[in-house]
Amino acid sequence: MNFEATIWLFGTVLLIFIIGLTASRTKITNNSFMEDYYLGGRSLGGFVLAMTMTATYGSASSFIGGPGVAYNQGLGWVLLAVSQVATGYFTLMVLGKKFAIVTKKNKAITMVDFLKERYQSKWVVLLSSFSIVVFLFSAMAAQWIGGGRLIESLTGLSYRSALFIFVITVLIYVTVGGFRAVTLTDSIQGSIMFVGTLILLIAIIISGGGVSNIITELQAENPNLITPFGAEGTLTPSYVSSFWVLVGVGVVALPQIAVRAMSYKSSKSFHRALIIGTIVVGVIMLCMHLIGVFSRVIIPGVEVGDRVMPLVALEVLPPWLAGVVLAAPLAAIMSTVDSLLLLVSSTIVKDIYINYINPDATRKKIQLISMGITGLLGVIVFLMAVNPPDLIIWLNLFAIGGLESAFLWSIVMGLYWKKGNKYGAIASMIVGISSYILFQSFYPQPLGMHAVVTSIILSLIAYVTFSLWKKDPALRSEGSLRV
Repeated sequence: MNFEATIWLFGTVLLIFIIGLTASRTKITNNSFMEDYYLGGRSLGGFVLAMTMTATYGSASSFIGGPGVAYNQGLGWVLLAVSQVATGYFTLMVLGKKFAIVTKKNKAITMVDFLKERYQSKWVVLLSSFSIVVFLFSAMAAQWIGGGRLIESLTGLSYRSALFIFVITVLIYVTVGGFRAVTLTDSIQGSIMFVGTLILLIAIIISGGGVSNIITELQAENPNLITPFGAEGTLTPSYVSSFWVLVGVGVVALPQIAVRAMSYKSSKSFHRALIIGTIVVGVIMLCMHLIGVFSRVIIPGVEVGDRVMPLVALEVLPPWLAGVVLAAPLAAIMSTVDSLLLLVSSTIVKDIYINYINPDATRKKIQLISMGITGLLGVIVFLMAVNPPDLIIWLNLFAIGGLESAFLWSIVMGLYWKKGNKYGAIASMIVGISSYILFQSFYPQPLGMHAVVTSIILSLIAYVTFSLWKKDPALRSEGSLRV
């Protein structure tokens, strides 16, 4: 065990833990428990909004799995990954002020609240809730695995012991603190990610004798490592382009990202978040994947790709600095998993329990159930993560694609197309989810692209066709719906 690096890493985790618990004691008397716990009272400033979106999106896949794939594939994977630079900007621009205004007027706490009010359909709510729970379990499992891998590489503990330490830390502060704890700590975590990524990339370049020397060595090992096509020539233009949908523009449909667009406090905060978020995401995603590629020269022969990032940090940095820098991926994982926990918890408690089981539940009962469900979900995902795959990125990308196939058009068309109705939304979800699962199972790259592209095209056709063909007499006017 590298004691010095471990002490610095867990010192940072302890600081985040204390801040989260402190935030949980902050009271805003003019907001309900649900609004405080799941949206932070809709009071996020621009910097906090940008950082919480960055930290939520920048997950174990970005900091552990992504560099691991880049280590194996070379610079082609960096080209594929930089499509994420538009994520925060595009999400906020598409959802924009309209989404925040509509959800605030309708007192929507979750994305499913928005869909419920927009489409006036129990089946839209139930399909949405089912999709969130199913796909986000896969995404949460990826985060638990990433946290376990990082702590395992740093401390020398067994994977299961490292996983247990990570899970306990996150569960306590997110269960007690809720969204307010998450967003406050996200500001710190996002800053750690930004600075830590730059430090590590610079250290690797110096250790490798400069960029030109690193490129020369990569070319000598395998010329494909420095081409856009990947080490095995499998990254075709159509496949890479499809990732601009999967991890770029399609991210607008991710519930954990969309809920952030409900929670800012003013137009000034919104515009500031657009600028800060785009810069921070761009720098982090580019640098992290370059780190993965360049690490191939520094530490050749790593078999488990998810261990590349922590191992190279220990190799090129002093132990104390490695501990601080490794707080960046750990921060990313923590922020993503706590956001996903809250999202799935809110789906079960708010969208199912309160809407259809006990609408008159007291504040105290809601609070106890919310915390209990959040904790229980964490335990279930822990059990799922006990036997991990070698690269967690595929788990995360599967979850992202599934959520986009389910929600993209129900959200975007629901905001901007008055003729869209519940029949279109239901058809879009069913076609999107079923086609995505079928493609992933039997034909994962239709037309050479990621399956998500074909699935969202089919779901769009279903949305428009059924909305026009099957009129909804119960659909109220735009004014009464407050859309």
